[in-house]
Amino acid sequence: MNIDSIRNGIVIDHIKAGRGMEIYHLLNLETLNCSIALIKNASSGKIGKKDIIKIDANLELNLDVLGYIDPDITINLIRDCKRIKKFHPDLPERLTNVIQCKNPRCITSVEQEIDHVFKLTDRENRIYRCIYCESKAKGENN
Repeated sequence: MNIDSIRNGIVIDHIKAGRGMEIYHLLNLETLNCSIALIKNASSGKIGKKDIIKIDANLELNLDVLGYIDPDITINLIRDCKRIKKFHPDLPERLTNVIQCKNPRCITSVEQEIDHVFKLTDRENRIYRCIYCESKAKGENN
């Protein structure tokens, strides 16, 4: 398999094996008109197997959701074939349409046009609460 290096773009690395497609859809990458490589089950000395997403375009993406999905993901920003920044995403303060409220009495269960919005209420325990009914949803790793 030959996947070229990217000139300008983003590499999302150390994704838990099998979760790459979920991230692909959460970031709405299917709507982009650029080269995107999704590598599944690549060997990793650090975590055994991993997924990788390479986006060959100089664009702005909302990467906040990655901190919720997996704080161990590594994001590399590439410019002129060189990594200019490497970081792990933080837990976002708000998540919109990532978590679904499980409370059957919540307005989001009745009104389908309303976004599911959760705010971070306990960073240490990765706990989010619905902004409408205060129902608790734990972070992805809990």
